[in-house]
Amino acid sequence: MNQTISDRVRWTTSDLELLATDEWKRYEIIDGELFVTRAPHWKHQGTAGNICLELQIWSRSSELGETRQTPGIIFTDADNVIPDVVWISHDRLAQLLDDEGHLRGAPELIVEVLSPGTTNERKDREAKLKLYSSTGVQEYWIANWQLQQLEVYRREAAQLKLIATLLADDEITSPLLPGFGVRVQRFFV
Repeated sequence: MNQTISDRVRWTTSDLELLATDEWKRYEIIDGELFVTRAPHWKHQGTAGNICLELQIWSRSSELGETRQTPGIIFTDADNVIPDVVWISHDRLAQLLDDEGHLRGAPELIVEVLSPGTTNERKDREAKLKLYSSTGVQEYWIANWQLQQLEVYRREAAQLKLIATLLADDEITSPLLPGFGVRVQRFFV
């Protein structure tokens, strides 16, 4: 007998509380599917840290919002993720931050750094792209530290669409971040 979509186990945020805590694993739920990943590669973490740093420097000077690395975002009980980096405006943060320090909705910008492997790439390029698109994220960057490139997705109508693939010598700018401009290479050093 074939298993149908309705027969599959659907994970929820409360199910995560039952799992053993393990600092070397990251648990995310997308559309009720549980994703478990190991601690990322050193260069993955360095890339996320560099992106966070550049956005934080801009955020402090512009005073328009805040940047965080690996925050928890709970969109619904069936959609609970930990992106690599987010930027959120002060107004939106005040609306979305719960008492436990988790975002309960979409920040304006989410950045994911690709981890090697087909499953990891599909999660970031397909599952998370759909989730972020459907929840109102305005801009989504996918950083590839191995190829030293940055894919930029921006909201057009009701969807996030790929608008550019930037290489190391290109500069990333964004209408969300007035005055922000950084050579993409700085994310990968």
